[in-house]
Amino acid sequence: MYDVLVYIIAFILLIVSFVKDKKKTKQAMMKAKKSILNILPELVGVIIIIGVILSLLNPQTISKLLGEGSGILGVVSAAVVGAITLIPGFIAFPLAAMLLENGANYLPIGAFVSTLMMVGIATLPVEFKYFGKKLAIFRNLLAFGFSFVIAYIINLVVNVL
Repeated sequence: MYDVLVYIIAFILLIVSFVKDKKKTKQAMMKAKKSILNILPELVGVIIIIGVILSLLNPQTISKLLGEGSGILGVVSAAVVGAITLIPGFIAFPLAAMLLENGANYLPIGAFVSTLMMVGIATLPVEFKYFGKKLAIFRNLLAFGFSFVIAYIINLVVNVL
C-alpha cells in the first residue's frame, strides 16, 4: 500500500511540474531516462548475482552459516569476507536484504556490510600510496574493529523494534 501511495504522489507532483514548466519537466524526464539507461546494466548485474547466490545457497545453508546459531564465527567470517570483497553498495544492500530474508541474522550481515563499506583490503595499495602504510593499516584495522560495534548496535536496534 505504501508503494502505491508513493507512486500516486510522484505522479501528482509530475503533473504539477508539467503544468508549471513543460520545458524543464521534459528536460528532467530525459535526464531521468538517461540515468535509468546508464544504471540498467548494473541493475541487471545485481539481479543476476542475487539469483546465482540464491541458487547456490538455500535458506537452510544461509541460516547455518549466518543465522542465529552461527555465533561469533559467523560474525567474524562475514566481517572478513566483507573486508576482502570489493562490492559496490548498490549490490551489497540488496544482497544483504536477500540473505536476511533467507535466514541470516542481523549481526553477521551488519558486520559484512560495514566492513564492505569501511575496510578496503583490495584497495590497500592505493591507500598506501596516498596515506602511507602506517595510516592506511591503522585506518583499516580501526574500521574493521568498529564494524563489530556497528553490527552489535544494528542487532540491538533490530531486537528493540
